[in-house]
Amino acid sequence: MLIRASIVLLLVLNLGVALWWGLRPAPPAPPSQPPAPGVATLQLVEGGTAPAAATPPVASAGPEISQCASFGPFAATAAATQAQANLEPLVLQSRARREYSGTPRNWKVFLPPFESMEQTEAAAERVAAAGFRDHFVVRDGDDARSLALGLYGNAASARERVATLSAAGFKAEIAPVGAGPAEHWIDAGAAGGFDIEAARDRVGAERAEPIDCDGFAPVATADAR
Repeated sequence: MLIRASIVLLLVLNLGVALWWGLRPAPPAPPSQPPAPGVATLQLVEGGTAPAAATPPVASAGPEISQCASFGPFAATAAATQAQANLEPLVLQSRARREYSGTPRNWKVFLPPFESMEQTEAAAERVAAAGFRDHFVVRDGDDARSLALGLYGNAASARERVATLSAAGFKAEIAPVGAGPAEHWIDAGAAGGFDIEAARDRVGAERAEPIDCDGFAPVATADAR
């Protein structure tokens, strides 16, 4: 009897403990603690994607060449050089060129005039060091301060000489000889609204003729802010 009573008592106690455990209130959630200074907190990103990166600012384009004209003719290099300097504030790009009306006897290869005779002589030394012996410093006349690099009977031979010099890093040019006096022209590329006649008056050119802008590279600037 004593053993049976002990077993019954144990069953009752076990049932009481199980009932208490099942009916007890849930423990309170621990209070949230603010993150320590300097420690980043995790944030849930909906949809499983990260925030998109900020789009970098797009560089704003500067003025583009849309009007082009040729100003001239000028009889001398000095007059054309001054005209080009007067034209620079009004345009985006400019270049000088020469035209000849007659039939050439020969063709010359040369480096265009430098700003000083010292620069021309220094160029002659570089040309000689590169192995080109046929050169001459021009000290007088319309081509003063230029460097002559050869005289040829036809344009093809002169172009071959220019190509050889170009491969060595020298920007040589070709021009006819005996084709009459040269006419100097200034070609310019400008933005929209360019007043060609006002520019002609400014540079003192006899004529101003519209030309195709394909020969000028586009000009664009980026906003540095």
